[in-house]
Amino acid sequence: MQAIAFPHQLALDDLSLVDRPVPSPGPHEVVVRILAVSLNYRDLVIARGRYGAYPLPFTPGSDAAGAVAQVGPGVTRAAVGDRVCLHYVPDWIDGPPRAEVAARRLGGTAPGVLATYVCIDERAVVRAPAHLTAIEASTLPIAGVTAWQALIADGGLRPGDTVAVSGTGGVSLFVVQVARLAGARAIVVGRDPVRLARVAAMGAIAIAAEGDWAARVRDASAGGVDLFVDVVGGDALARSIAATRVGGTVAAVGFVTGTAATVDLLEMIRRTVTVRAASGGSRASFEALVRALEVADVHPVVDRVFGFSAAEVRAAYAHLADGRPFGKIVIDLAPGLGGAS
Repeated sequence: MQAIAFPHQLALDDLSLVDRPVPSPGPHEVVVRILAVSLNYRDLVIARGRYGAYPLPFTPGSDAAGAVAQVGPGVTRAAVGDRVCLHYVPDWIDGPPRAEVAARRLGGTAPGVLATYVCIDERAVVRAPAHLTAIEASTLPIAGVTAWQALIADGGLRPGDTVAVSGTGGVSLFVVQVARLAGARAIVVGRDPVRLARVAAMGAIAIAAEGDWAARVRDASAGGVDLFVDVVGGDALARSIAATRVGGTVAAVGFVTGTAATVDLLEMIRRTVTVRAASGGSRASFEALVRALEVADVHPVVDRVFGFSAAEVRAAYAHLADGRPFGKIVIDLAPGLGGAS
């Protein structure tokens, strides 16, 4: 088998294609033939050496879809040939996050998935949506599940509510899709008029991120949104709070512009806004997302697909670093198979 790895250091110019033996499953483990892997901003920050230190050689990647190739003794959740996604937080099965279930994450504190075969505990596989290709299904584990966790599992979104989100990347577009699945209105705040036109075509209200955009969000939502999903971080968090109604919630899920934020505590207290962080979600949330996407025949938005080579993966990271994708960036590990449903 082959894998993408950083053999010597966490740096994009060290990213290489390496050969490894195909793993064998132990008790309650499955080996998955990986067909597609999608990238997240987290992967870029790790590759830049700014997300912690990991043992080398390090294989990146957290979001994958494929087919079960082997099963170990005692496996009951999957069979050879099943189309599956890998669960980003493999120990988080249900309920709220806890220290003992949230510590291991694929492509970080647990091995990454940018490889042709991955061995994983059967509890960390989720049935892939029947109507999606492997390329589409690979976009779900972080971006899709985070949107579901923030809006439905934690946010308690109800029909008629209004949700706002910043940007037009993978999580943001899933927020729009999940909000509409729940019967809620969606507002997207962004800078590029072309991409804002595309989110408007998806049924969202598009607002330019210039001037006092928080006031325009409040105007568009009769005093403030019920839930604001902030994927930008940094000082944008203060504006997200200002755009949220009294008694509303801000879900902090990203840090594209920085990991430090300054907020007006008096303003937050006056508006009694709850700020809640979200990072992935439980397997139960993932399974609920799969069912909802199937019933509504919703397809994730894929920005661009790259091949499985060191040069192509570097190009995928560069495209992500450009900051202009509309939707998810995917690595196709099995041309002719990854795009097949």
